Amino acid sequence: MSAQLRLGTQGWNYPAWVGPFYPAGTRPVDFLRTFTRAFEAVEIDSTFYAIPPVSTVRGWASRTPPEFTFTCKLPQEITHERRFVDAVDVLRAFTDRMRELGPRLGPILIQCGPDFSPSEIDALAAFLPALPPDLRFAVEFRQAAWVRKSTLALLKRHGVALALSDGRWIPRDWLLKLCEQPTADFAYLRWMGPDRSIVDYSRLQVDRSAELDAWSRMIPVLQREVREVYGFVNNHFAGHGPASVRMLQERLGIAPVDPRSIGDQPSLF
Repeated sequence: MSAQLRLGTQGWNYPAWVGPFYPAGTRPVDFLRTFTRAFEAVEIDSTFYAIPPVSTVRGWASRTPPEFTFTCKLPQEITHERRFVDAVDVLRAFTDRMRELGPRLGPILIQCGPDFSPSEIDALAAFLPALPPDLRFAVEFRQAAWVRKSTLALLKRHGVALALSDGRWIPRDWLLKLCEQPTADFAYLRWMGPDRSIVDYSRLQVDRSAELDAWSRMIPVLQREVREVYGFVNNHFAGHGPASVRMLQERLGIAPVDPRSIGDQPSLF
């Protein structure tokens, strides 16, 4: 059977999406609830900066249906500040907090800094055994030197997915080969864009048709190798994340949800 595919965006709280995605007049407090009518998963970026309060996490859960999935970033205190050394206390505090999402909690992304090189692999190797076995994790590197047999073997030993990111640091033909040898029973995909030059998130501004065509060929390969595939588009990929997701869905034969249909419907009673 083909793996379940959960596509969404990196974040949902963008005022510039009101009009082109969220119906005109949508309040920020209603962004998330409205988002769930178009997509079934989202990546949370804010957890990278701090462990959120219990009330915030419970609020996310209360505004989403049970089948909706949140993925989230591990705090930068672990990855960038402590660089995986003496960080188990923060890991436990964070995972305990995110369990407040219950069945809505999907994989947790371990996003390494661009200066985190294979010379520090011992720190990562010592950290991975502390990951809670009841949760799923993916790790994203930012240096091509990490793509080697020893890295894949390490991740596979712990059931951690290698996040496949469409970025300048890794050639796309490498990504196809990595799709054929996953390190976990799920896959984690990210479409980032080359830089942060895009500041208008209301519309597509860069033609990414070639990249999406390539991924539409790679994703089915990946779906034959794993049970679930998660994929998230950043606004910087082409200018407007929701539209990029819909373009990818169309290429994969998935009927996208028309943004005009996600507003609140008037009640007869």
